[in-house]
Amino acid sequence: MALAALSLMACQKQNPFLTQQNTPYGVPAFDQYQLSDYQPAFAEAMRQYQDEVDAIINNPEAPTFENTIAALDRCGGLLDLVQGVFFNILEADGNEQMDAIANEVAPQLSELSDGILLNDALFARIKAVYEQKDSLNLNPEQLRLLTETYKQFVNNGANLPADKKERLKQINQELSILSLQFGQNVVAETNSEEAQVLITDESQLAGLPESAKAAAKEEAEAAGKQGWLFSPKRTSFTPVLQYCENRDLRRQLLLAYTTRANHDNANDNKALINKTMHLRIEKAQLFGFECPADYILQDCMAKDAKTVDAFLQSVWEPSLAAAKREAAALQELLSQDMPGEKLQPWDWWYYAEKLRKLKYDLNEEELKPYFELSNVRKGAFTLAHNLYGLNFEKLNDMPVYNPEVEVFKVTDAEGGLVGILYTDYFPRAGKRPGAWMNDICHQYVDANGVDHRPVIINVGNFNKPTAGNPSLLSMDDVETLFHEFGHALHGLMSKATYKSLAGTNVPRDFVELPSQFMENYCYEPQVLATYAIHYQTGEVMPDSLVEKINAAKKFNQGFVETELLSASILDMDYHKLTTLDTIDVNAFEAASMAKMKMIDEIIVRYRSTFYNHIFTTGYEAGYYSYTWAAVLDADAFAAFKETGDIFNPEVAKRFRHLLEQGGTRDAAELYQEFRGKEANPEYLLRRKGFID
Repeated sequence: MALAALSLMACQKQNPFLTQQNTPYGVPAFDQYQLSDYQPAFAEAMRQYQDEVDAIINNPEAPTFENTIAALDRCGGLLDLVQGVFFNILEADGNEQMDAIANEVAPQLSELSDGILLNDALFARIKAVYEQKDSLNLNPEQLRLLTETYKQFVNNGANLPADKKERLKQINQELSILSLQFGQNVVAETNSEEAQVLITDESQLAGLPESAKAAAKEEAEAAGKQGWLFSPKRTSFTPVLQYCENRDLRRQLLLAYTTRANHDNANDNKALINKTMHLRIEKAQLFGFECPADYILQDCMAKDAKTVDAFLQSVWEPSLAAAKREAAALQELLSQDMPGEKLQPWDWWYYAEKLRKLKYDLNEEELKPYFELSNVRKGAFTLAHNLYGLNFEKLNDMPVYNPEVEVFKVTDAEGGLVGILYTDYFPRAGKRPGAWMNDICHQYVDANGVDHRPVIINVGNFNKPTAGNPSLLSMDDVETLFHEFGHALHGLMSKATYKSLAGTNVPRDFVELPSQFMENYCYEPQVLATYAIHYQTGEVMPDSLVEKINAAKKFNQGFVETELLSASILDMDYHKLTTLDTIDVNAFEAASMAKMKMIDEIIVRYRSTFYNHIFTTGYEAGYYSYTWAAVLDADAFAAFKETGDIFNPEVAKRFRHLLEQGGTRDAAELYQEFRGKEANPEYLLRRKGFID
């Protein structure tokens, strides 16, 4: 036997990625993976993937849908597993060693992908099948896969001349590295000691809730310090912004958050933004597009930058007008406390909370005891049961990558397996900020007709339990949990044959519909009754408090939308660039804010240097999709409300069908099939209180 074969056998005996995964429900063997397993697993997985593709290329038979298009979709099973595990843990529980591995494998993965997408012989087979598409008698999903595969190759350079293909490979490798570095810098800045604020005098924390002080006390103790430690993590600084009377502390923490990776140090991202935008512009122009936005948007519902700009402007104007009215009201309150002082961004949350209390007799801290994390999650599960007949069973003794992770088996009304859901909700040093959903294992039907059910994870950064309290959420946190759970349902309920069309593999301006749709239910009294339960008394939230929540739903929405839309416009301004001139990032951002007439009292939701969505996670020229999808989700929820039953079985059946389809159908067609008409933006504007 050859030495290479013996070496591989030895590796397989030791590396859990390369052996049979004897785990419940086929989930990854998280408890077995070691750092030393990843690089050899990536190497073997990439080799296998290339061998599988080479077998398609070298097939002596004439190209057909089955031996070329379907076969290509089924390639890379091992690589899917390794990537699904590694990159999820990198984001949720990473460390410097994993960062180093990511920096090494990212260009290798980019090279592998380009080698496949730019292979002339493979594209010739795909093109041969595509040119026969009208005579192949394909079903709609097969035709969709064929069309999307052909477009994927064309949009990734298959038709480019040889010299441009080589340059494209270089650009893609550089961009893969820059993306990783950008995210790593944001995590490093968030965790840096310089960004933290230690308070040693408790009188400086006047107004701050006891639960927030307890959490800050535990953070200080964990860091070996005396006092109360605050950081630019949202769970740490948000209570300070809302409640703390100490204006200077509010200012310090907001600036620590909004200036991350913008300190001209080793973690500064301004040079990375320049390099990234130069490469994205060059890449778009290789394909004949003037700017990255038009290149990126061609496969989205919006199609081009002009459409996105017009859409954003239509929502921006009423949002900004509302924000100005809100700013004036907050200025009045501030002037009562500090005559002659001007409202600043670090004052907004504090005085908004005061105004909410005055107008609605509603205090966020009054709500939190009713929003214990496990109860809120149970409420989301109950909602999925009421809408779709799904059931959730907690599984113990499952392999997990961190003790804080929990696992649930999801079944349908007949007891059939829908999928496995992991939840990972608490912040830690190795976790990137924010909340997200990942497919760890995709849903698909293999060549033998076996339906492989997905493994999905929801990740968040909610308040950790303290010695005296469980994890208690704010209303925003509740929305976030329901939002990410909506993404999870989109992945879990997938009924596609082909993995590249399954679950959330849809246009990015459609992917937020299932998640944002779920947020609508947070405020409904019938749903609140299932999860808003006082953690100490067991009392369901009283009707009087539910009424206050719903009365205050439209409060501060000018701020919310202005903060969000300004980030969307900033994203588009970057990706409409057509020249390779060096960008002064801070000046560019300031010019963008000035052009949109952003008010000084609000800071854009994501400043450039920590804007992970557009520089790390694939939302470039796509952040508008949250608002685009909000039009869809408000319209979709209206379909239920108009029947007088928010769980209407017939409407729920149609919406579930939309979720199950994934990317097997055109997004606009799917929505019109569900609703019977195009989405009406008035539902969103009315929900926000911008129109009557």
